[in-house]
Amino acid sequence: MPLVRSLGPFAVVAALAVASAHVPTPTVAQELSDLAGPYLAARMAVRDGDHREAADYFERALRADPGNPLLISNAVFANAALGRWDAAAVIAEDLPEDATGQELAGLVTFVDTVSAGDLDAARAALEAGRGGGPFVDELSMGWIEFGAGNMDRAVAVFEELATDQSLSELAWLHLGLARAAVGDFEAADEILSGERTGRISQTERVVRARAEILVQLGLRGDALDLLDGYTQRVPDPALLALQARIGAGAEEPYSFVTSWQEGISEVFLTVSQALGADGNGQLPLIYARAAWAISPQNTDALILAGQILTEGEQYALAAEAYDAVPAEDDQYVEAQMGRAEALERQGDLDAALATLEGLAEAQPDLAPIHAALGDTFRRAERCEEAIDSYTAALDLVDTSQSRYWFLHYTRAICYHETDNWPPAEADFRRALELNPDQPQVLNYLGYSMVEQRRNLDEALDMIERAVAARPDSGYIVDSLAWVYYRLGRFDEAVEPMERAAELLPTDPIINDHLGDVYWMVGRKREARFQWQRALSLDPAEEDAERIRLKLDIGLDSVLEQEGGVGESQ
Repeated sequence: MPLVRSLGPFAVVAALAVASAHVPTPTVAQELSDLAGPYLAARMAVRDGDHREAADYFERALRADPGNPLLISNAVFANAALGRWDAAAVIAEDLPEDATGQELAGLVTFVDTVSAGDLDAARAALEAGRGGGPFVDELSMGWIEFGAGNMDRAVAVFEELATDQSLSELAWLHLGLARAAVGDFEAADEILSGERTGRISQTERVVRARAEILVQLGLRGDALDLLDGYTQRVPDPALLALQARIGAGAEEPYSFVTSWQEGISEVFLTVSQALGADGNGQLPLIYARAAWAISPQNTDALILAGQILTEGEQYALAAEAYDAVPAEDDQYVEAQMGRAEALERQGDLDAALATLEGLAEAQPDLAPIHAALGDTFRRAERCEEAIDSYTAALDLVDTSQSRYWFLHYTRAICYHETDNWPPAEADFRRALELNPDQPQVLNYLGYSMVEQRRNLDEALDMIERAVAARPDSGYIVDSLAWVYYRLGRFDEAVEPMERAAELLPTDPIINDHLGDVYWMVGRKREARFQWQRALSLDPAEEDAERIRLKLDIGLDSVLEQEGGVGESQ
């Protein structure tokens, strides 16, 4: 859903609000002390992306220098990024009319107005150019007309926007939702399915809306087929829950988007998603926060905020966003899985595991939970427990589907880590049956066979295929060189091993391997240089001891002690 035109002054102001504030010149030493400390702390928080700290310190700075427009803009921005719209609105009231940052203040006021249900004030804000910014304003006007009972005018607004290439798909999406909101379900599905308008991205939310629409049309079987087609590819817990309810014959009214406020919430959400794909900084987070502020049942907005915060390494704030999704909501499982990821990245592995274990106990039939738990156990190097979780996940799915290669692959890694090779090899080979050219699997299995010094021709073929797929992966190129080394084809090992060292110049194992290859082709001075370099890169102690022994007595003597070429490598 590309957005190709300029975002205009709002995006510039939003960016400048967090990047360009200056410290006003205080008149007395105490003012300097009261202002400079909080301001500098706020700037550091902005640099680190810590919106909570930024909001706190900018507000402290404002108490030392009330009315400073750049401090106001920063405080408004930070509070909006936190979803503190009431606080942001109060601070925005102090922004002088002639100061920069009016677009940001307008956004906050617009969100506050829509949340309060003041249709007339929301229309006036849009007409005055004090809405949510480009794309949001145009689409929101369609929902304002809808809310005023002017459906013909709403249709005209959306259809006119659809002639703009940068807004076309979003405009058709919102027209389809507006049609559904007035009960014109046939027209809605024609639009959302792409039958009338061309491609509409079949996201999780579009599929959910269409499924509800099809039920209203009496096409329950079509709704189940639609959901099944999506969940077979992406086992989304919320859609699985909807699928179960529809399959059980539940009679539920259409509830996806039914009011002008929910429509504008959806505008903020969809524009946030589109901007996020284009990498436009913090604006997607503010829009996601706005979507939920306007419509608290739009919990996808909370999940999107959590994802954006996780990507920005704001793990505590991400966990809070995920945790705000109510337990009774269909999105609760996905939210708690996101929370577990944020907690793990924050370093609280025990809390992450406890979250996933609680989910697995409460929802034992959901394979994605067991898979996520397995991944977390594996990263925690608790491979026995990871194997159990992966097995539980595999027991719940159709393992003939190619997308489950990854579960076999990750379980195989854990079997290998626990020195249980037969089931590891079986899982690796099953992963290749499901995804024959997957380079990670080809490399791992091929390299493992090289290390076991068996099936070396098959291992070479696997690794060559992996390199063909991922020629810029230093680890895979290293594997190719190492299989040549194991086969005694030392001259052929030089070029790929040098390339691996170029791709990953600070990897101690690859530099050590390059030293071994150089030694075997008679380039012993270069070999010793590479071993010294490998030692400087902090290898594991066991590897370091072997490198020091090679530097002391030479690789030939080390191999003689070990009983063969690369025996302990």
